[in-house]
Amino acid sequence: MSRPPAVPVEDKQWIVLSVLSGEMTLAEAARRNKVSEQSLSRWKSQFLEAGRVGLAEGGKSGPSTREQQLRSEIDELTAALGEAHVQLRVWKKSAEHQLGPSRTLR
Repeated sequence: MSRPPAVPVEDKQWIVLSVLSGEMTLAEAARRNKVSEQSLSRWKSQFLEAGRVGLAEGGKSGPSTREQQLRSEIDELTAALGEAHVQLRVWKKSAEHQLGPSRTLR
């Protein structure tokens, strides 16, 4: 069984707004646009949640998911670099103590 074609964002927005404004019921909008009521209900919830977040933040948009992933990766790599630097210093100190001062006399 194949998936139905993806509905463009603009169409989803128009459909959700028509349901929220009372122009159509959820069932009617789903039937007219050939989508499931479950999908339409999910779009409506996503639309309302995004609006709620926007209002709660005073219109400021936060970092995107991709930006958050990249920031997390940068933090992990920075920590790994710091650990490698410390480990290298420990190895160097250890090597200095094992070799000790030069024993050749001239």
